[in-house]
Amino acid sequence: MIPDIDSPPTLEWVDDHVRIIDQTLLPAEVRVVELRTVDEVVDAIGRLAVRGAPAIGACGAFGVVVAVDEALRAGGAADPDDLAGPIERISGARPTAVNLRWAVDRVVAAMDGLGAGPDRRDAALTEATAIFDEDRAACDAIGRHGAAELAEARTILTHCNAGRLATTGIGTALGVVYGKAMAGQPVEVYAAETRPLLQGARLTVWELSAAGVPVTLVPDSAACGLLHSGRVDAVVVGADRIAANGDVANKVGTFSHAVAARRAGVPFYVAAPLSTVDPGTADGAGIVIEGRDPDEVQSPDLRAAHPGPVEVWNPAFDVTPADLVTGIVTEKGVLFPDFTDAIAGVLGRT
Repeated sequence: MIPDIDSPPTLEWVDDHVRIIDQTLLPAEVRVVELRTVDEVVDAIGRLAVRGAPAIGACGAFGVVVAVDEALRAGGAADPDDLAGPIERISGARPTAVNLRWAVDRVVAAMDGLGAGPDRRDAALTEATAIFDEDRAACDAIGRHGAAELAEARTILTHCNAGRLATTGIGTALGVVYGKAMAGQPVEVYAAETRPLLQGARLTVWELSAAGVPVTLVPDSAACGLLHSGRVDAVVVGADRIAANGDVANKVGTFSHAVAARRAGVPFYVAAPLSTVDPGTADGAGIVIEGRDPDEVQSPDLRAAHPGPVEVWNPAFDVTPADLVTGIVTEKGVLFPDFTDAIAGVLGRT
């Protein structure tokens, strides 16, 4: 069993532009959107038309190529002065996911020392394509390592969407699910709805059902009771940034599942490529948490109908402390506590 969904790729480079599925419209409509300008790349990342740390990293990498093309069409040399503004806009489109700035910086570094515009463009596209391909390979490896680690776990709870819609491959958390299925292991998934934008209800359920994986949708508020019912063998989620000590930023609501899992005695795993690890951030306190539009939670008309002023706090992510994490599944294997040492070791920083 593999994620053989009859739809276009989540993200790809075609000729001279980025092509994505607009995930804001799923599952009702599968619409392909072409991103031909920096404005369109930034908009797509910001409004979650493309989402998931590895996928927005790849989109940002190709976005640098789009920026180079724009500069060349305008008669520039696509030198650092031409690109500084567009690159900062792409890098800052979503601040929490470390993959975005990491990927953009890699592409920019690949152009260093190259004078001619076309040479810089070729180098940028080569590096962006390498980032895309590396993520696909990392997803496959995460699936294999996760299947080996969780061979006895039949029923998995996940949060948000960390599948092929969030990556350039089969996914991270859902890569573990697909890895189990491809290894012939029985597997079924409980998908938390993931308020307020319902990435679980809209995306994970769509993706898993299309791939033939049994999936049950549960309200976020029901996950704690589900974990304590004994019907879940493991929790597996993705990540948008992992600090040097193993603290994990992921879609808001993840922390609640980790606390409930610990209380219920259910192992809690994070699945992510090493590109999501940020060794420059010591712990979760240093992770910038993106704030989203209040309208995602409550419409302006409804807020205005209340007797008094109503403020909305709408963080996109929360941080799960490392001491609630059983293991981190990466393309290099599964990391276990002490995560500070494990992360430093796998990154060659010991």
